[in-house]
Amino acid sequence: MHAPDGVYVDGTFGRGGHSRALLARLSPKGRLVAIDRDVQAIEAATVGEARVSDPRFSIHHTSFAHLRDTLAEQGVSRIDGLLLDLGVSSPQIDDPQRGFSFRFDGPLDMRMDTTRGESAAEFLARADERHITEVIRDYGEERFALQIAKALVARRESGNPVRTTGELSKLVAGAVKTREAGQDPATRTFQALRIFVNAELEELEQGLNVAMDLLAPGARLVVISFHSLEDRIVKTFIARESKSEIDRRAPFAPEKPHRLKSIARIKPSEGEVRANPRARSAIMRVAERTDVGGDGMTRLNVLLLLVLLVSSVYLVKVAHESRRLYADLDKARTDERLLDSEFERLKSEKQSQATPLRVEKTARDKLAMHTATPAVTQYVTYARAASAAPATPTPGAR
Repeated sequence: MHAPDGVYVDGTFGRGGHSRALLARLSPKGRLVAIDRDVQAIEAATVGEARVSDPRFSIHHTSFAHLRDTLAEQGVSRIDGLLLDLGVSSPQIDDPQRGFSFRFDGPLDMRMDTTRGESAAEFLARADERHITEVIRDYGEERFALQIAKALVARRESGNPVRTTGELSKLVAGAVKTREAGQDPATRTFQALRIFVNAELEELEQGLNVAMDLLAPGARLVVISFHSLEDRIVKTFIARESKSEIDRRAPFAPEKPHRLKSIARIKPSEGEVRANPRARSAIMRVAERTDVGGDGMTRLNVLLLLVLLVSSVYLVKVAHESRRLYADLDKARTDERLLDSEFERLKSEKQSQATPLRVEKTARDKLAMHTATPAVTQYVTYARAASAAPATPTPGAR
């Protein structure tokens, strides 16, 4: 515990073993917020002699996938540590009425939150063969998923659907041809139905993503898983968040810094397994939140971002000026073509005006000269008289 005065979250209270250990390490100023989906776990924390009466402690009936809203209601926006102990708790396994174990005969329920959702028996009573096969194969990694699904559907169609853990265990034992050493043949089927009914893997993925927004720099994330499906999700998540990322869409942008640093992977010792055989498959992974927040940046990144923004503005301005200059150049070229055309027209007109007739016509137009009308010439004919008297002129044509 790196900050005894901080705020910590136990995301799976169970019967309070982890919460009591955390409270023992908190300072008087520290605070512990616990949550659980199981109503019985809430009652164990608040009622009876085993209740937790520490003023630094509070518990809430919800899942860790809704941790953000729960903490917001408590006025908490940052936490210094989150613990998740995944899977089913010992009190749940040991209670025949909960339907988690094939060791006891009881109702086939398997819900961690009995106030909502569909029980395992209700799911098997409505699902088709393909859906049942997918659930048992994907969540239980069972090789004989198809054979088990066929047997379940055949029994249901006969009018006698599976309703108890004992009936399911017996049916699976008859459908599974080979058995793993030291393991009941119904183990994988029970695991698959429990994970599906409670949406455990989906809840885990959502809870881890929420945690990244809540963990303060230096805060610890601790997750204990009990089978490969859970551990694979946790392992992949920590590995992904422990690497820097480059946005290929913006190659000049700074790298997105890693948000987690993997600290440890711990398995139980032989002594712990002897004391608690159910812990033999447990794996605890520990990671630390880095100083760079999910939405924060180092000073260098901020500087690089400013340089990128200024460069972008400059490039936009240059592009705009280039488009303007190109438009002006295009207009100048158009004007040049028009002037060349007009020059050729005037040149042709000048050449046509240089002929003598054109010059004469132009001169007459300019001087307002008119073409002279032809002159009328009169001719006089003289006739000679017989006498010596002078002749009298008579008009006529020559």
